[in-house]
Amino acid sequence: MKWILIVVGVVVALGVLVWIGGSLIPRQHRAASGIALNQPTDSVWVVVRDLGALKGTWKEMTTAVRSTDSQGREVWDETVGGFAMRLIIAEEAPPRRLVANVDSPPGAAFGGRWVYELAPTEGGTAVTVAEEGWIGPPPFRLMSKAMGYHKSIDQYLTALGRHFSESVTPQHLP
Repeated sequence: MKWILIVVGVVVALGVLVWIGGSLIPRQHRAASGIALNQPTDSVWVVVRDLGALKGTWKEMTTAVRSTDSQGREVWDETVGGFAMRLIIAEEAPPRRLVANVDSPPGAAFGGRWVYELAPTEGGTAVTVAEEGWIGPPPFRLMSKAMGYHKSIDQYLTALGRHFSESVTPQHLP
């Protein structure tokens, strides 16, 4: 019986520490990464604009289904890294900028938006992806901070490079 109380006490103490640690991390965050591709901007835009185009190349993406919602907006239901989310295309300026908002229902654990920006360069295209997000529950904030806010962005950009048979290393941007 004494061992059970000790184990329960340790588990509760760890839970409290995780909650407190997560509470000290801001709810809002911004992370941005960029790569350079040896591809014309129009070719890169076609892939970036189709949010399901990297399925199979981006191993963390297991589903990507395009539809429209009741307001006629373009919607993508995706599962990435085990998390199901709905993205709504909020802004588009071909072939330079795309903004996809995470549809966060009341009580959602996270939300925000991804901003994709393409810029022609002498040798191809510079691609920048920024996540402007928020994370609600403090334990999730701590977990996300520990894994790094850039993780999903970097995986996406690496898969984008792989799509074009290019090896890229995302650079974290301010």
